[in-house]
Amino acid sequence: MTISQDEWDDFGFDTLAVRAGQVRSSEGEQSEPIFPTSSFTYNSAAQAAARFGGTEPGNIYSRFTNPTVRTFEQRLAALEGGEQCVATSSGMAAILATCMGLLRTGDHIVSSRSVFGTTVVLFDNFMGKFGVETSYVSLTDYAGWEAAIRPNTKLLFLETPSNPLVEVADIPRLAELARAKGCLLVVDNCLCTPALQQPLKLGADVVIHSATKYIDGQGRALGGAVVGNKELMAQVYAFLRSAGPTLSAFNAWIFLKGLETLTLRMRAHSENALELAQWLEQQPGIARVFYPGLASHPQHALAASQQRGFGGIVAFEVKGGQEQAWRLIDATRVISITANLGDTKSTITHPATTTHGRLTPQQKAESGISDGLVRISVGLEDVADLKADLARGLGGH
Repeated sequence: MTISQDEWDDFGFDTLAVRAGQVRSSEGEQSEPIFPTSSFTYNSAAQAAARFGGTEPGNIYSRFTNPTVRTFEQRLAALEGGEQCVATSSGMAAILATCMGLLRTGDHIVSSRSVFGTTVVLFDNFMGKFGVETSYVSLTDYAGWEAAIRPNTKLLFLETPSNPLVEVADIPRLAELARAKGCLLVVDNCLCTPALQQPLKLGADVVIHSATKYIDGQGRALGGAVVGNKELMAQVYAFLRSAGPTLSAFNAWIFLKGLETLTLRMRAHSENALELAQWLEQQPGIARVFYPGLASHPQHALAASQQRGFGGIVAFEVKGGQEQAWRLIDATRVISITANLGDTKSTITHPATTTHGRLTPQQKAESGISDGLVRISVGLEDVADLKADLARGLGGH
Protein backbone atom coordinates (compact mmCIF):
# COMPACT_ATOMS: atom_id res chain seq x y z
CA MET A 1 0.00 0.00 0.00
CA THR A 2 1.32 3.47 -0.92
CA ILE A 3 1.75 5.99 1.90
CA SER A 4 0.38 9.44 1.06
CA GLN A 5 2.58 12.51 1.31
CA ASP A 6 0.59 13.84 4.29
CA GLU A 7 1.12 10.60 6.24
CA TRP A 8 4.91 10.96 6.18
CA ASP A 9 4.62 13.60 8.91
CA ASP A 10 4.11 10.76 11.39
CA PHE A 11 7.48 9.10 10.72
CA GLY A 12 10.99 9.70 12.09
CA PHE A 13 13.79 11.41 10.19
CA ASP A 14 15.74 8.29 9.28
CA THR A 15 12.61 6.52 8.05
CA LEU A 16 11.85 9.53 5.86
CA ALA A 17 15.40 9.49 4.51
CA VAL A 18 14.93 5.92 3.31
CA ARG A 19 11.24 5.82 2.38
CA ALA A 20 9.57 9.21 1.85
CA GLY A 21 8.20 9.90 -1.61
CA GLN A 22 8.61 6.37 -2.91
CA VAL A 23 5.82 5.24 -5.23
CA ARG A 24 6.18 1.74 -6.67
CA SER A 25 5.10 0.97 -10.20
CA SER A 26 3.12 -2.13 -11.20
CA GLU A 27 6.44 -4.00 -11.24
CA GLY A 28 6.73 -3.68 -7.45
CA GLU A 29 10.38 -2.58 -7.42
CA GLN A 30 12.16 -2.28 -4.06
CA SER A 31 14.61 0.43 -5.20
CA GLU A 32 13.23 3.55 -6.82
CA PRO A 33 13.20 3.30 -10.62
CA ILE A 34 14.89 5.81 -12.94
CA PHE A 35 12.76 7.41 -15.65
CA PRO A 36 15.32 8.47 -18.30
CA THR A 37 12.76 9.82 -20.74
CA SER A 38 12.35 13.27 -22.24
CA SER A 39 8.56 13.12 -22.63
CA PHE A 40 5.48 11.12 -21.68
CA THR A 41 2.59 9.80 -23.77
CA TYR A 42 -1.16 10.24 -23.32
CA ASN A 43 -4.16 7.99 -23.87
CA SER A 44 -5.89 10.62 -25.99
CA ALA A 45 -5.67 14.17 -27.31
CA ALA A 46 -8.13 15.18 -24.61
CA GLN A 47 -5.85 13.81 -21.88
CA ALA A 48 -2.86 15.64 -23.38
CA ALA A 49 -4.85 18.88 -23.34
CA ALA A 50 -5.90 18.27 -19.73
CA ARG A 51 -2.29 17.63 -18.65
CA PHE A 52 -0.98 20.74 -20.39
CA GLY A 53 -3.91 22.79 -19.10
CA GLY A 54 -3.33 21.71 -15.53
CA THR A 55 -6.75 20.15 -14.98
CA GLU A 56 -5.33 16.62 -14.76
CA PRO A 57 -2.20 15.76 -12.78
CA GLY A 58 0.52 13.74 -14.41
CA ASN A 59 3.79 13.85 -16.29
CA ILE A 60 4.27 16.03 -19.36
CA TYR A 61 7.94 16.68 -20.12
CA SER A 62 11.00 15.94 -18.02
CA ARG A 63 12.14 19.54 -17.95
CA PHE A 64 9.54 20.07 -15.23
CA THR A 65 7.77 16.74 -14.52
CA ASN A 66 9.69 13.52 -13.97
CA PRO A 67 8.78 10.75 -11.49
CA THR A 68 12.32 10.15 -10.25
CA VAL A 69 12.94 13.85 -9.70
CA ARG A 70 9.57 14.17 -7.98
CA THR A 71 10.44 11.37 -5.55
CA PHE A 72 13.67 13.14 -4.63
CA GLU A 73 11.82 16.45 -4.19
CA GLN A 74 9.21 14.91 -1.92
CA ARG A 75 11.83 13.13 0.18
CA LEU A 76 14.02 16.20 0.69
CA ALA A 77 10.98 18.37 1.46
CA ALA A 78 9.96 15.84 4.13
CA LEU A 79 13.45 15.86 5.66
CA GLU A 80 13.57 19.67 5.78
CA GLY A 81 10.02 19.96 7.12
CA GLY A 82 8.93 21.96 4.07
CA GLU A 83 5.77 21.78 2.00
CA GLN A 84 7.46 21.56 -1.39
CA CYS A 85 10.89 21.16 -2.98
CA VAL A 86 12.03 22.27 -6.44
CA ALA A 87 15.07 20.35 -7.69
CA THR A 88 17.60 22.01 -9.99
CA SER A 89 20.67 21.13 -12.05
CA SER A 90 23.18 22.50 -9.49
CA GLY A 91 23.40 24.41 -6.23
CA MET A 92 24.03 27.66 -8.09
CA ALA A 93 20.99 26.95 -10.26
CA ALA A 94 18.99 26.64 -7.04
CA ILE A 95 20.13 30.12 -5.94
CA LEU A 96 19.43 31.53 -9.42
CA ALA A 97 15.95 29.97 -9.53
CA THR A 98 15.18 31.41 -6.10
CA CYS A 99 16.23 34.89 -7.17
CA MET A 100 14.46 34.77 -10.52
CA GLY A 101 11.31 33.35 -8.98
CA LEU A 102 11.05 35.66 -5.98
CA LEU A 103 12.69 38.93 -7.09
CA ARG A 104 12.06 41.63 -9.65
CA THR A 105 13.83 44.76 -10.87
CA GLY A 106 14.20 47.27 -8.04
CA ASP A 107 14.33 44.66 -5.27
CA HIS A 108 17.20 44.49 -2.81
CA ILE A 109 19.08 41.59 -1.19
CA VAL A 110 20.97 41.71 2.09
CA SER A 111 23.54 38.92 2.10
CA SER A 112 26.20 37.75 4.45
CA ARG A 113 29.72 38.34 3.17
CA SER A 114 30.50 34.81 4.26
CA VAL A 115 29.02 33.02 1.27
CA PHE A 116 30.45 30.95 -1.56
CA GLY A 117 32.44 33.19 -3.92
CA THR A 118 30.29 32.33 -6.95
CA THR A 119 27.18 33.41 -5.02
CA VAL A 120 28.71 36.89 -4.74
CA VAL A 121 29.48 36.86 -8.47
CA LEU A 122 25.89 35.84 -9.25
CA PHE A 123 24.44 38.58 -7.07
CA ASP A 124 26.77 41.36 -8.23
CA ASN A 125 27.45 40.58 -11.89
CA PHE A 126 24.16 39.08 -12.98
CA MET A 127 21.32 39.97 -10.61
CA GLY A 128 22.80 43.47 -10.48
CA LYS A 129 22.63 43.67 -14.26
CA PHE A 130 18.86 43.25 -14.03
CA GLY A 131 18.37 45.89 -11.35
CA VAL A 132 18.55 43.80 -8.17
CA GLU A 133 21.09 45.32 -5.79
CA THR A 134 22.87 43.43 -3.01
CA SER A 135 24.35 44.77 0.23
CA TYR A 136 26.78 42.66 2.26
CA VAL A 137 27.10 42.44 6.02
CA SER A 138 29.01 40.38 8.55
CA LEU A 139 27.16 37.12 9.21
CA THR A 140 27.08 37.61 12.98
CA ASP A 141 26.59 41.41 13.10
CA TYR A 142 22.86 41.52 13.79
CA ALA A 143 22.77 45.31 14.09
CA GLY A 144 24.45 45.39 10.69
CA TRP A 145 21.75 43.16 9.21
CA GLU A 146 19.01 45.44 10.52
CA ALA A 147 20.78 48.61 9.38
CA ALA A 148 21.24 47.24 5.85
CA ILE A 149 17.55 46.51 5.31
CA ARG A 150 15.74 48.99 3.06
CA PRO A 151 12.06 49.44 2.19
CA ASN A 152 12.70 47.46 -1.03
CA THR A 153 14.64 44.62 0.62
CA LYS A 154 13.06 41.31 -0.32
CA LEU A 155 15.59 38.65 0.75
CA LEU A 156 18.00 38.10 3.60
CA PHE A 157 20.47 35.49 2.33
CA LEU A 158 23.04 33.54 4.32
CA GLU A 159 24.97 30.33 4.72
CA THR A 160 25.19 28.86 8.18
CA PRO A 161 27.65 27.38 8.83
CA SER A 162 29.42 29.49 6.26
CA ASN A 163 31.92 28.39 3.64
CA PRO A 164 34.84 28.27 4.36
CA LEU A 165 35.14 29.78 7.86
CA VAL A 166 32.17 27.83 9.31
CA GLU A 167 30.74 30.88 11.08
CA VAL A 168 27.31 30.23 12.58
CA ALA A 169 24.34 32.61 12.46
CA ASP A 170 21.42 32.74 14.88
CA ILE A 171 18.65 31.61 12.52
CA PRO A 172 15.67 32.33 14.84
CA ARG A 173 17.01 35.84 15.49
CA LEU A 174 17.37 36.62 11.79
CA ALA A 175 13.99 35.04 11.08
CA GLU A 176 12.37 37.35 13.61
CA LEU A 177 14.12 40.34 11.99
CA ALA A 178 12.99 39.24 8.53
CA ARG A 179 9.37 38.94 9.63
CA ALA A 180 9.45 42.33 11.32
CA LYS A 181 10.81 43.97 8.16
CA GLY A 182 8.63 42.09 5.68
CA CYS A 183 11.54 40.13 4.15
CA LEU A 184 12.12 36.48 3.38
CA LEU A 185 14.93 34.61 5.11
CA VAL A 186 16.80 32.30 2.74
CA VAL A 187 19.31 29.87 4.30
CA ASP A 188 21.87 27.84 2.40
CA ASN A 189 21.92 24.61 4.42
CA CYS A 190 24.58 22.88 2.33
CA LEU A 191 27.15 22.27 5.07
CA CYS A 192 24.74 20.82 7.63
CA THR A 193 21.98 19.18 5.56
CA PRO A 194 18.67 18.47 7.30
CA ALA A 195 20.37 15.64 9.19
CA LEU A 196 22.10 18.26 11.35
CA GLN A 197 19.95 21.40 10.94
CA GLN A 198 16.44 22.24 9.76
CA PRO A 199 16.29 26.02 9.12
CA LEU A 200 12.58 26.03 8.23
CA LYS A 201 11.77 24.76 11.72
CA LEU A 202 13.93 27.59 13.11
CA GLY A 203 11.94 30.25 11.24
CA ALA A 204 13.56 30.47 7.79
CA ASP A 205 11.30 30.81 4.75
CA VAL A 206 13.45 29.09 2.13
CA VAL A 207 16.25 26.53 2.28
CA ILE A 208 18.84 26.16 -0.48
CA HIS A 209 20.94 23.07 -1.18
CA SER A 210 23.82 22.10 -3.37
CA ALA A 211 22.87 18.43 -3.51
CA THR A 212 26.26 17.91 -5.16
CA LYS A 213 27.81 17.99 -1.71
CA TYR A 214 26.65 15.95 1.31
CA ILE A 215 23.26 14.93 -0.08
CA ASP A 216 25.03 12.88 -2.72
CA GLY A 217 27.98 12.33 -0.40
CA GLN A 218 30.25 10.54 -2.86
CA GLY A 219 31.17 13.20 -5.43
CA ARG A 220 29.18 11.58 -8.23
CA ALA A 221 26.63 14.08 -9.51
CA LEU A 222 25.63 17.73 -9.76
CA GLY A 223 22.31 18.98 -8.45
CA GLY A 224 20.54 21.51 -6.26
CA ALA A 225 17.26 22.09 -4.47
CA VAL A 226 15.02 24.82 -3.06
CA VAL A 227 12.59 24.02 -0.23
CA GLY A 228 9.81 26.15 1.24
CA ASN A 229 6.06 26.58 1.38
CA LYS A 230 3.86 25.92 -1.65
CA GLU A 231 3.23 29.61 -2.40
CA LEU A 232 6.91 30.49 -2.64
CA MET A 233 7.89 27.28 -4.41
CA ALA A 234 5.20 27.86 -7.06
CA GLN A 235 7.13 30.97 -8.11
CA VAL A 236 10.46 29.14 -8.14
CA TYR A 237 8.92 26.23 -10.06
CA ALA A 238 7.47 28.62 -12.65
CA PHE A 239 10.98 29.87 -13.44
CA LEU A 240 12.35 26.32 -13.62
CA ARG A 241 9.55 25.19 -15.95
CA SER A 242 10.27 27.99 -18.41
CA ALA A 243 14.05 28.38 -18.09
CA GLY A 244 14.94 24.72 -17.60
CA PRO A 245 17.84 24.47 -15.09
CA THR A 246 16.50 20.98 -14.48
CA LEU A 247 17.79 18.07 -12.42
CA SER A 248 18.23 14.92 -14.49
CA ALA A 249 16.41 11.73 -13.54
CA PHE A 250 19.68 9.85 -13.15
CA ASN A 251 21.14 12.44 -10.78
CA ALA A 252 17.90 12.51 -8.79
CA TRP A 253 18.18 8.74 -8.36
CA ILE A 254 21.78 9.10 -7.13
CA PHE A 255 20.65 11.70 -4.59
CA LEU A 256 17.88 9.41 -3.39
CA LYS A 257 20.51 6.77 -2.65
CA GLY A 258 22.59 9.42 -0.87
CA LEU A 259 19.71 10.45 1.36
CA GLU A 260 19.32 6.88 2.59
CA THR A 261 22.67 7.08 4.40
CA LEU A 262 22.65 10.81 5.20
CA THR A 263 22.34 10.59 8.99
CA LEU A 264 25.06 7.95 9.30
CA ARG A 265 27.46 9.87 7.07
CA MET A 266 26.90 13.26 8.70
CA ARG A 267 27.45 11.76 12.12
CA ALA A 268 30.72 10.16 10.96
CA HIS A 269 31.88 13.32 9.16
CA SER A 270 31.24 15.32 12.33
CA GLU A 271 33.12 12.88 14.56
CA ASN A 272 36.15 12.79 12.25
CA ALA A 273 36.18 16.56 11.78
CA LEU A 274 36.11 17.25 15.51
CA GLU A 275 39.02 14.91 16.17
CA LEU A 276 41.05 16.43 13.32
CA ALA A 277 40.24 19.99 14.42
CA GLN A 278 41.35 19.27 17.97
CA TRP A 279 44.61 17.83 16.64
CA LEU A 280 45.19 20.83 14.36
CA GLU A 281 44.82 23.21 17.31
CA GLN A 282 47.86 21.55 18.86
CA GLN A 283 50.14 21.92 15.83
CA PRO A 284 52.78 24.68 16.05
CA GLY A 285 52.53 25.50 12.33
CA ILE A 286 48.84 26.40 12.62
CA ALA A 287 47.86 29.92 13.64
CA ARG A 288 44.12 29.31 14.06
CA VAL A 289 41.53 26.59 13.53
CA PHE A 290 37.90 27.24 12.55
CA TYR A 291 35.41 24.54 13.54
CA PRO A 292 32.08 25.03 15.39
CA GLY A 293 32.67 21.93 17.49
CA LEU A 294 35.69 23.49 19.20
CA ALA A 295 35.19 25.39 22.44
CA SER A 296 37.40 28.10 20.91
CA HIS A 297 34.88 28.78 18.16
CA PRO A 298 33.02 32.05 18.91
CA GLN A 299 29.62 30.53 18.05
CA HIS A 300 30.22 27.11 19.60
CA ALA A 301 27.28 27.38 22.02
CA LEU A 302 24.95 28.70 19.31
CA ALA A 303 25.91 25.86 16.96
CA ALA A 304 25.27 23.33 19.72
CA SER A 305 21.82 24.82 20.32
CA GLN A 306 20.51 24.81 16.72
CA GLN A 307 22.48 21.96 15.12
CA ARG A 308 22.52 18.23 15.88
CA GLY A 309 26.21 18.03 14.97
CA PHE A 310 29.02 20.30 13.84
CA GLY A 311 29.59 19.02 10.30
CA GLY A 312 32.61 17.97 8.32
CA ILE A 313 34.24 21.26 7.29
CA VAL A 314 37.42 22.39 9.06
CA ALA A 315 39.34 25.52 8.05
CA PHE A 316 42.65 26.70 9.45
CA GLU A 317 45.26 29.40 8.91
CA VAL A 318 48.79 28.21 8.26
CA LYS A 319 51.70 30.29 9.48
CA GLY A 320 53.64 31.49 6.46
CA GLY A 321 50.79 32.61 4.18
CA GLN A 322 50.11 31.26 0.72
CA GLU A 323 53.55 29.75 0.21
CA GLN A 324 53.26 27.53 3.28
CA ALA A 325 49.58 26.80 2.61
CA TRP A 326 50.42 25.53 -0.87
CA ARG A 327 53.36 23.53 0.49
CA LEU A 328 51.03 21.84 2.97
CA ILE A 329 48.46 21.07 0.29
CA ASP A 330 51.05 19.74 -2.17
CA ALA A 331 52.52 17.41 0.46
CA THR A 332 49.28 15.46 0.88
CA ARG A 333 49.05 11.92 -0.51
CA VAL A 334 45.73 10.71 0.91
CA ILE A 335 43.60 13.89 0.88
CA SER A 336 42.38 14.90 -2.58
CA ILE A 337 43.33 18.36 -3.83
CA THR A 338 39.99 19.58 -5.13
CA ALA A 339 37.55 22.38 -4.31
CA ASN A 340 34.52 20.14 -3.94
CA LEU A 341 33.26 19.18 -0.48
CA GLY A 342 30.89 16.74 1.15
CA ASP A 343 32.57 13.61 -0.23
CA THR A 344 33.37 10.39 1.61
CA LYS A 345 36.91 11.15 0.46
CA SER A 346 38.59 14.04 2.30
CA THR A 347 39.37 17.07 0.14
CA ILE A 348 41.65 20.06 0.62
CA THR A 349 41.75 23.45 -1.08
CA HIS A 350 43.16 26.97 -0.84
CA PRO A 351 40.02 29.18 -0.86
CA ALA A 352 41.80 32.45 -1.75
CA THR A 353 42.87 31.04 -5.12
CA THR A 354 40.03 28.58 -5.82
CA THR A 355 36.50 28.82 -4.40
CA HIS A 356 36.86 32.53 -3.60
CA GLY A 357 39.46 33.37 -6.21
CA ARG A 358 37.17 35.68 -8.20
CA LEU A 359 36.62 37.99 -5.23
CA THR A 360 38.56 41.24 -5.07
CA PRO A 361 41.31 41.58 -2.45
CA GLN A 362 38.97 43.83 -0.44
CA GLN A 363 36.14 41.31 -0.62
CA LYS A 364 38.47 38.53 0.53
CA ALA A 365 39.69 40.64 3.43
CA GLU A 366 36.13 41.51 4.47
CA SER A 367 35.18 37.83 4.32
CA GLY A 368 38.21 36.67 6.30
CA ILE A 369 39.73 34.76 3.37
CA SER A 370 43.45 35.08 4.10
CA ASP A 371 46.34 33.84 1.94
CA GLY A 372 47.19 31.28 4.61
CA LEU A 373 43.68 29.83 4.88
CA VAL A 374 43.20 26.15 4.04
CA ARG A 375 39.85 24.32 4.00
CA ILE A 376 39.41 20.60 4.51
CA SER A 377 36.22 18.67 3.89
CA VAL A 378 36.82 15.80 6.29
CA GLY A 379 35.79 12.47 4.82
CA LEU A 380 35.33 9.01 6.23
CA GLU A 381 38.92 7.73 6.19
CA ASP A 382 40.77 6.76 9.37
CA VAL A 383 41.55 10.03 11.13
CA ALA A 384 45.05 8.82 11.98
CA ASP A 385 45.81 8.68 8.26
CA LEU A 386 44.49 12.22 7.75
CA LYS A 387 46.64 13.52 10.60
CA ALA A 388 49.73 11.83 9.14
CA ASP A 389 48.95 13.28 5.71
CA LEU A 390 48.78 16.84 7.11
CA ALA A 391 51.73 16.37 9.45
CA ARG A 392 53.90 15.71 6.39
CA GLY A 393 53.21 19.23 5.08
CA LEU A 394 53.56 20.73 8.55
CA GLY A 395 57.04 19.33 8.93
CA GLY A 396 56.02 16.52 11.25
CA HIS A 397 57.34 13.74 8.98
